[in-house]
Amino acid sequence: MSINVKVEFSGGMELLFDNVRHHTIEQPANSSDNQPSTLKDLIFYIRDNMMTEKKELFVDKDTVRPGILVLINNVDWELCDELDYQLQDNDEIVFISTLHGG
Repeated sequence: MSINVKVEFSGGMELLFDNVRHHTIEQPANSSDNQPSTLKDLIFYIRDNMMTEKKELFVDKDTVRPGILVLINNVDWELCDELDYQLQDNDEIVFISTLHGG
């Protein structure tokens, strides 16, 4: 079983993804340990399957690097304790670089 997650990159993040801002990612509903897929699983999927270079500009250790704002369904999330957020079908996740003035 899988779920579809809508992902957007902006604030300069889209440059790491061939200038494509909007993606729909089909994500397994459960992780390898049969737990519901989480935001952390999505971040690692993006790093491992969508980026060909400069992965360190997106991921720092187990989360997105400092300077990236994450919105989940239009809510600003502090990722410290929220990497275990369980993904739902049709969630909208936005990654925004806050390091580039516009």
